Parts: sequence; structure tokens; C-alpha cells
Amino acid sequence: MQLRSGCGSVGGAPQEISHTSLRPGLLSKASAGAFYPRNVKHCLRHSMLPRHVQRLGRDCIAHWNGSQMLALNSPVPNCTRWAGQYLWASFPLLVPADFSVNWRIPPFFGPRRQFQNCNRQLDNFMQSSCFHLPNPGMKSEGAEPLTKKRRLGDQHDTSTLEEGTNLSNQEETSDLSVAQIEEKHSSKKGTVKRHWEYFCQHSRTMKIIENKQTDPSNTESEAKFDFTVMSYNILSQNLLEDNSHLYKHCRQCLLIWAYRFPNILEEIKQLDADVLCLQEVQEDHYRTEIKSSLESLGYQCEYKMRTGRKPDGCAICFKTSKFSLISSNPVEFFRRDIPLLDRDNVGLVLLLQPRFHCKTNAAICIANTHLLYNPRRGDIKLTQLAMLLAEIASVASQKDGTFCPIIIGGDFNSVPSSPLYRFIKEGKLNYEGLSIGKVSGQEQFPRGQRILSIPIWPKKLGISQNCVYETKRQQKEENAGEKLETTKLDKSQEIVKASEKLSSKLQHCFKLSSVYSHYFPETGIPEVTTCHSRSAVTVDYIFYSTGSDDTAAQPGAENSFHGGLKLLGRLALLTEKDLWTVNGLPNENNSSDHLPLLAEFRLVER
Repeated sequence: MQLRSGCGSVGGAPQEISHTSLRPGLLSKASAGAFYPRNVKHCLRHSMLPRHVQRLGRDCIAHWNGSQMLALNSPVPNCTRWAGQYLWASFPLLVPADFSVNWRIPPFFGPRRQFQNCNRQLDNFMQSSCFHLPNPGMKSEGAEPLTKKRRLGDQHDTSTLEEGTNLSNQEETSDLSVAQIEEKHSSKKGTVKRHWEYFCQHSRTMKIIENKQTDPSNTESEAKFDFTVMSYNILSQNLLEDNSHLYKHCRQCLLIWAYRFPNILEEIKQLDADVLCLQEVQEDHYRTEIKSSLESLGYQCEYKMRTGRKPDGCAICFKTSKFSLISSNPVEFFRRDIPLLDRDNVGLVLLLQPRFHCKTNAAICIANTHLLYNPRRGDIKLTQLAMLLAEIASVASQKDGTFCPIIIGGDFNSVPSSPLYRFIKEGKLNYEGLSIGKVSGQEQFPRGQRILSIPIWPKKLGISQNCVYETKRQQKEENAGEKLETTKLDKSQEIVKASEKLSSKLQHCFKLSSVYSHYFPETGIPEVTTCHSRSAVTVDYIFYSTGSDDTAAQPGAENSFHGGLKLLGRLALLTEKDLWTVNGLPNENNSSDHLPLLAEFRLVER
């Protein structure tokens, strides 16, 4: 049935308006006053007079302009459905904006069950002074994923900030001092504060004052160099969109790059590290925004993009006021001629020269990587790690046969106490009988139970079981004279050589310690570096070669160097419970699914 109620004009053509096209939920209070005389508006308030409304709707609706007709014909959310949309309704019920919120559809229209949800939504909608036209290009609020509910009963989502709040806060902080920014940042609703943990007598502030007051002529002070290192997986936007199931707990507006990047950059500014090891740095974002933004903060940036079609990579950025670059060495883990190495992960190794006066030429080796994620391919992870260690051994070696101080940051996609982690810390691993699904410890009950082959990687990779390059050794073996000499080996020597080839023991020549202990000593609760809809674990690390006087070093690492690096402090990590009080990661203030790791070191001259 059509209601002939005057002619509307869209594009100059008169139109008849059917009762099913009249959608009063789209009429604002202002527009209602424009279309209806006072007595009509008065009558429309009395919804229990359907005949009056039908008569008024037929006789009193005024002319409609083109834009109003478009508004009437636009889609309407479910919460604004009205009686005229149902075929069994015999009249077009127009609902003005000031309609009573206690109104309910009369029972004779049908079963009450059909209207309960509709009326509940209508009540919420009527509390505002007018209806708002929906933006066709914007998803409805109901389409957004619901907040993830955690099993822990005392965890609640406190991150209920409006979308624009954080952006306005960032604009305001541009004119504030560092202290004011830190105070403002820590007082934000939905922010979990992280504190510094120190392993020296003085706090960081006292140490800075102490350094400024030091006499430059003092040779003892010249042999010390303090600097900070950050490792941060900033979450590539491409990977975020490809793995959207990991971020169902997040509001969609928080996941767009235009919102995330200012937050990430602000976090880097506040932590103010001297060296940045960044993972998942998307190439187009690095080229257009990240590199220029970091250079404006005084950093020099070195970048290695992943091979193949992967659009992200690893970056190491350092402050030119603190370091100068000696060499930059990218590492590609993909090898076309080796089926095992068919993944596109990469690493980056820099040799940096500190800008301070000392007796000898001190240098620091900084490495950054992002190992394969796949929990069931521990063989690939171990091989990639061996390739990175071989490159570090090549870059960090010195003329006297020792190594310069080494720092390795990155996302290793392995949990603490896993075989891969123990190999890094202890310098050795016997992988005989080890399942490839247990190497990284990411899965409690791994599905892949295939045992690691001995050796894991083929000889043509050119890396020994000691994780060093065998290039020189291979060249010697190619010498005809040495080949002739090897044929004269007796059987016992051949057996020894064969046993070396089939050794199931991996080793490396660095004695490394982890900046973090991975468990809170008071409670034994695990620390967390990443938190999303599927898991909350530690996979990010900063490893360093310890000095002889480093009281924060792990057991067994005291004699690794005569001099070297001393851990002065670290930015404390959080528990899973802490992170879910702010709705996990990412959230309004932290725009990656990883936390930044930050440590302060002192370079002590040998």
C-alpha cells in the first residue's frame, strides 16, 4: 500500500513516497519541526492514535527536497526499525525525536518477543536529543569485535577512552617538558606504569649528574661509557591485517596505522634509547615516515628488508651523538639451494664506534633479528640462529683473537627455558633425540614430533657446529695437496672425522647473559613481552656479553670478559594480569602487540 502525500523531487522528477520508505528514525528534531505544523507534532506525540497519525501522514507531509529524500532512502540500523517496516503494519508510524522513551509497541501488533530487542535498542537511541545519520563508509558499532573476556575474575577492561582522547593528548604533550610528559603519560587512564630497576648504587638521574661533574682529565672516567639499548617489535601493519584473529579484543579504530604510528613514535621519544633494535618495520612505512621521523630525533638508521614478498624487516638505529658506524652487515636466512632454508627471515649486525676518548679503539657489536614464528619448525629456527651467530663472530672478532662487546636484541619466537633459549645462554646444546616442535617451547603439546636430523643443516651452508663460518677451511680442503693428504689418513682418524661430522652438539663461543630474568622473584609469575588474543608470553630478548664486574650477570658468565659490558638497569616488564587490566596489546596507549625492552649498559675498557 502506498501513501500519496505530496510529491518529492529527486533530480527534478516527482516521486510518490511509499509507507515502507518513510523512516522516521532518520529525522532529526530540527527536521521534524520543519515538516510538521504544531498541531501535527502535538498529535504525533500520542502514538496510541494510529488513525490520526495515518490521516496526518496522508494530508500534512510537506514537500521534500533532494537531500532529504536521499536521507530517507539510505539504510537504517536495526535499532531504528519502526512499525511501518513490517508488512502486517497498516500505517506509517512516524517517530519524532522527542518521543517518550517509555513507549512500547502495543501488544496487538504481534508477539512481544519480536520487539523486545528492538525496543531495548530504541530506548537507548531515544535518550539523545536527535537522531544522527549513519555514515555509509563507517562500520556500525555493533560490527566491532567485543572485548576479550579473560578467565581471571579480577581482571576488567579499564581502557574505555574515547578514540580522539589519545590523539589530543599527543598534541598537548608537544609543548610540555620531559618531566611533565612522563607525569601526564603515567596518569592516563588505562595505562600501566613501568618502572626502572637498577643494579648500581645510584639512580639513573644521579648517575647523569655524576657524569656531568666528572673531571675530563681523569683517565678512569674516560674508560667508562654509558648507553641504552631498546629492542621493540612495532607490529607491521600488513601482518596485523593478515592476522586479524589475534586482535579480536581490540577496537578497530586502534588498529589503523594512522593511530598507531604517533603512539609508537611517542613511546620511542619518551624512552630515548641510544640504540634501537626494531622488528616488523614495514618497508613502505619505513621509507615514508619511520626513517625521517627517527632521523629528526638524531638517529642514523640501517635497515634490512625481508626477502621474498614479505614487506617488513629489521632496523637498527643509533644516535649519531653517541656512536659512529664502522660497518653494517645484513644477514639473509633464505638460501635457494638449501630446502631447509626456504623462509624469508633476516638479521642485521652493526659494528659501532663509541664517541668517547679511551686508550684503545673500543667497539660494540649490535645485532638484531626476527626468527621464524612457526612453532613446529625448530630445525629452521636453530639454523637461522647459527647463521646470525656466525655473522656476529665474523664482525666482532678482533686482532688479538677475542671479541668486542656484543649485544643481541630481537624477537626470537622462543620462550625462556626452551632449548633454543638455553643454547643462547649456555653456549651449547645437545639436540640428539630432540623433537623439532619442542625447540622453541611455544606449544605445550607440540604436534610435530619429528626428531631433529644430525646434522641439522647441510655442510654446503658453510657454517660449522660451532656456529662460525667455514669458508677458509673449505678453501683449504679444495687444495689438491690437502685432498691427497687426507686419503692417507688411517682408519682411526677417519672414524674420528666421521664422528665430528655427525655430532649432535651445537656450540658458540660467546658467553651471553639475558637482561631480564623472565620471572618476578617475589611471586614467580612470568614476565610477558607480547600479549594478544591467543597468548601472553616472553619471546623478545636482549642478550649481552657480560663484564667481569657485572653483578647482574647470569651465573657462569662472570669470566667471559676482562672488561666488557656491565648492566646498570632495565625497564621492568609486566605480567599477563597487568596487561589485561588495559585490555591487552595493542591498546589506546601501546600500539604494538609487543612491549619495548630497554636496558642501560656501561662499557668498561679492558
